[in-house]
Amino acid sequence: MAVLVVLALDDDGGSDPRAGGPTCSAVDVAEDVLPSVVTVAVAGADGSGGNGSGSVFRKGGYLLTNEHVVSAAVDGGADVTVRYHDGSSSAATIVGADFATDLAILKAEDGAEGRPVLPYDDAGSARVGEPVVALGAPLGLSNTVTAGIVSALGRYVPIPADTGRVAHLLDAIQTDASINPGNSGGPLVDCSGTQVGVNSAICTAPNAQGVPGGGSVGLGFAIPMSVAVPIAGELIDTGEANHPDLGPADDAGLAPGDVIVQIDGRPARDTEALVLTRLRHDVGDSVELTYLRGGERHTTELVLGPAPTR
Repeated sequence: MAVLVVLALDDDGGSDPRAGGPTCSAVDVAEDVLPSVVTVAVAGADGSGGNGSGSVFRKGGYLLTNEHVVSAAVDGGADVTVRYHDGSSSAATIVGADFATDLAILKAEDGAEGRPVLPYDDAGSARVGEPVVALGAPLGLSNTVTAGIVSALGRYVPIPADTGRVAHLLDAIQTDASINPGNSGGPLVDCSGTQVGVNSAICTAPNAQGVPGGGSVGLGFAIPMSVAVPIAGELIDTGEANHPDLGPADDAGLAPGDVIVQIDGRPARDTEALVLTRLRHDVGDSVELTYLRGGERHTTELVLGPAPTR
């Protein structure tokens, strides 16, 4: 679980939240969803390792999780094992991982046979105030279920990594369902047991010395399935996320020394604005750039191209 400062997380109501009821049955949700949830364990040859969570995303053993859960194994430096709800386990390999959006796809060697694919909502229909349930393995405690509500929608959460790079949670779902380190990559589901997000990060309160740490304080963030599903599909199909490239700047009439001040009408205060533009668009999309040249303001259209081949 990525931890932020920001730091890289009653079960018998039985009523329908979309009909105005305050809660849903976490008992029913757990029974339906836990067979589709996995605990992800990463073990390096040097004894290093960690754990996270995931969900059965597609038939054939494809599992959805966070990139930071399996980052130690991306370059083959560690082994990945997944453990199912019933205690059985399987080795797994990394199909693809995208640091920028903190998403990864694993493939269980046993094909996750008999494990149901978890249905998902990629239409972004979650609503503020609706009940949600988080499932996963906080601190390695598999099959943990916690309940809360959608606290807010559309959050942008940057997650700094130890390497100095920054991952980006786009349009994140904020929830007060208790999530902690180890919940990373596990599903956030609605009352029907449909996955609405991938639990990915939490905020923690600093101690008296100003040092962040500790567990959940009711500020958790999940990548919405509207973002996760297309990226996951690309990872399965090509092994990587096909983010567009901002390279064709010459074609847009930009020149060295130009200062971009707006992108599609939004202020561009730093280089992160360019990164977010890549992550929010597809190859072939046009974006409007406003820039300063010699103190004068100009506007141009930039067509996003394919990323350079490696």
